[in-house]
Amino acid sequence: MRYLIMLALFASAARADDAKPFNPADYPPGVQKALRHANEECESQAGGAVTFAPDTVRRIDLTGDAREDYIVGFQDTKCGDRETTYCGTGGCVMKILVTLPDGSVREVFDGYVLRYKIMAPPVKRGAARTIRFDLHGSFCGGFGAQACCKTRTITATPFAFKQP
Repeated sequence: MRYLIMLALFASAARADDAKPFNPADYPPGVQKALRHANEECESQAGGAVTFAPDTVRRIDLTGDAREDYIVGFQDTKCGDRETTYCGTGGCVMKILVTLPDGSVREVFDGYVLRYKIMAPPVKRGAARTIRFDLHGSFCGGFGAQACCKTRTITATPFAFKQP
């Protein structure tokens, strides 16, 4: 049993060492533009170099058109030695970008989100995905940590959550 545990630990460490560092150039220009937000925000605060987490960008077909769309989450992005530049009581900065038929990328959401969950894939093939967003309570007429969930089916149409 001890041998199996040691083997699992070595395999896990090897995967961590093989993890490719985050490189904004691996993404289309529209996604790179969204990532520049982190640099601009860090520069405005004289914070130093930006460090992106390996999972800053998630590739997934959200619109059901068989093209990669992107969720850019800044929850683990650091500005110099600061870990909270992109997060606050309302969550962390999140951007959703969809790929259009011509190959360009359009930002459809830019806001603060506590958490999100992509709902189960639609039964109908080619249908858009729905995301449940956990937001600051003020988006539901409350305050702070009060529960506030909103859902949105992701299309190429930009959207925002408004406080009442």
